Amino acid sequence: MQRWRGLDDVPDDWGQCVVTVGVFDGVHRGHAEIVADAVRTASGLGLPSVLVTFTPHPSEVVRPGSHPAELTTQTRRSELVAALGIDVFCALPFTLEFSELDPADFVRRALVDRLHATTVIVGENFRFGHKAAGDLTALVEMGPRFGFRAVGIPLLRNGQLPISATFIRRCVSEGDVAAAATALGRPHRVDGVVERGDQRGRTLGFPTANLRTDKYAAIPADGVYAGAVHRLDERGATLDRIGAAAISVGTNPTFEGHERRVEAYVLDFDGDLYGEGLGVDFRKRLRGMERFDSIDALVAQMDADVARTRELDV
Repeated sequence: MQRWRGLDDVPDDWGQCVVTVGVFDGVHRGHAEIVADAVRTASGLGLPSVLVTFTPHPSEVVRPGSHPAELTTQTRRSELVAALGIDVFCALPFTLEFSELDPADFVRRALVDRLHATTVIVGENFRFGHKAAGDLTALVEMGPRFGFRAVGIPLLRNGQLPISATFIRRCVSEGDVAAAATALGRPHRVDGVVERGDQRGRTLGFPTANLRTDKYAAIPADGVYAGAVHRLDERGATLDRIGAAAISVGTNPTFEGHERRVEAYVLDFDGDLYGEGLGVDFRKRLRGMERFDSIDALVAQMDADVARTRELDV
């Protein structure tokens, strides 16, 4: 899959293509339906498929300080859509100037002038242009003017609720990683780099990888989780699975901690992970965060957490 940062990366001899456009944070099951339709349509027309997304999140540009928790990094997002068959991942820099384009100028600049879109496929709730003035109806009406066909994909639902990044963020913030996984179609992952912590886990017999995460990362509610850890390359793309892990999120109240951390104890792993990029999958919540009256009680509970993680075969 090709990766472009902005429209200046589009080759000068680029021909026609099928485009799908949106933020796609999480690349959840609803997004996967949209992407799959774009890939099928492009294949049927003998054209490449292009996914257009934005960096940073538009909310942060339009309303500074309102950046939502991110379910996926840009690198992880590109990795997931590549697995769905997209040919090109194009991340458009979202600037204040770009946010002020009226809907027609947005379409012309983002979809037509460089990409030469013949078909544009979006979710039925897609909004675009200054103050989100454009919607699917407007996009369909603009199609003949700009030489493309617009298609809206109905929202995928989980029961009565539409699957959305907002819904998944709420599940993650509440610690319901099982519900998040159902909506995502895979476990929620938090990416980061291993840094040195207090190294207290090593003295207790449970050496943990202390993850430094992006400030916008969607971190699950405080508690202990069963999951798995993956090694990442320098770009943040997945290299391999290291193993199952018992994961702690919180401030370590037994030791009067104040800094909220994500720490993963990788089962049956003997090695040094300091400085490495890791992706931590959250598969099941085992319990809430607790303060123990003694170190022995804490270690006994950690033993139980690890045993439960092993039983779950994550």
